[in-house]
Amino acid sequence: MTFSYTTTQQEGITIFTLAGEIIDKNQATSLMEQITNLIAKGKNHIVLELSALRYMNSSGLNVLVNILTKARNAGGDVTVCNLSKKVEELLVVTKLDTIFKILPSVEEAVKKLKA
Repeated sequence: MTFSYTTTQQEGITIFTLAGEIIDKNQATSLMEQITNLIAKGKNHIVLELSALRYMNSSGLNVLVNILTKARNAGGDVTVCNLSKKVEELLVVTKLDTIFKILPSVEEAVKKLKA
């Protein structure tokens, strides 16, 4: 399965819904370009909705960490929500669950970023 994503806006927060698998950083090139452009425009609060992301390896984790780093360096933040069991286990095993704000729904993720 390939990687894809869609974007929506909610209360001024950009929500990226990721789907499929991230097993090569090149799969996420357009995602990273879009995030870089958003942050350059001052939109540095991002929700990553991951319910349809079935699998990722270290390359996928690297993509998530890069998104978080870009947002925080610009004074913003990232929340992740609706994690599949596999992705949640991967974040726990790698201890990235202590770095990312993980929330159960898009609504709660947006609320957290608005606070």
